[in-house]
Amino acid sequence: MTSTLPAAGRSPVRRLAGTLHRHSRLRLSLLLTAPLLWLAVLYLGSLAVLFVSAFWTTDSFTSEVVKVWSTDNFRDLFTTPVFRQVVLRSIGVALAVTALCALIAFPVAFYTARVARPRWRPLLVVAILTPLWASYLVKVYAWRLILSQGGLADWLLRPFGLSGPGFGLTAAIIALTYLWLPYMILPIHTALEHLPADLLDASADLGAGAGRTFRSVVLPMVLPSVAAGSVFTFSLSLGDYITVQIVGGRTQLIGNVVYSNIELNLPMAAALGTVPVVVIVVYLLAMRRTGALSSL
Repeated sequence: MTSTLPAAGRSPVRRLAGTLHRHSRLRLSLLLTAPLLWLAVLYLGSLAVLFVSAFWTTDSFTSEVVKVWSTDNFRDLFTTPVFRQVVLRSIGVALAVTALCALIAFPVAFYTARVARPRWRPLLVVAILTPLWASYLVKVYAWRLILSQGGLADWLLRPFGLSGPGFGLTAAIIALTYLWLPYMILPIHTALEHLPADLLDASADLGAGAGRTFRSVVLPMVLPSVAAGSVFTFSLSLGDYITVQIVGGRTQLIGNVVYSNIELNLPMAAALGTVPVVVIVVYLLAMRRTGALSSL
């Protein structure tokens, strides 16, 4: 039963509801205004302030920020060997973590998606997600106990005449790999789960072995999902600064160098902070060519 009230006799709320119902674009614009405003002001705005402050300088006597335009911070960033080593080391750690996550995630995802019984697969996915529910600090400090001198790693390796890696770059890579591994497993699991079984059967019927089937059938179809997972593992590892402080020993990465310079030299910290942003943008552009972004 439709209302027969004239438009002038309706309440403002009902008139507004009728207008939104008739104009879908207006309704969509109002729904998107708040999140887009948040993105523009808080996220993009903060990045813009970060980039601008990187061109300021610091008074060497008072450590006060001097808002004078200068490119000294970026010149020091590229000419000082310590900063170059920190940047290259951070990128190397992010790539190593990504490679390790991919190597570990693929067999795990293949088992959960193609080998395990269907009734067990949801439980296995929940088991993979379970570490994400635990506190970040709890997981990192757990690895600190495992890798410490006389810890679990030493206890397990002692019968073989070996010892644990202790605290350092290797420990940071191991901890970061554990932290971000689920972000690599889930996209690969989804891709393998949707891989048509007919393709595998056809490959076998044509005489292809397991290795040829993996290279020619499975890998090309799963590669975009691997790239999608690498977006998370690479970016999260590149920007992390807590793990390396807890288990990294004296290792210096971009994150903890930025953290240590925030109060002493804020413009230099801002210049260092632009490096992960630029590297991740370049990485995203490279991954876009693989179709990874459509798999996110």
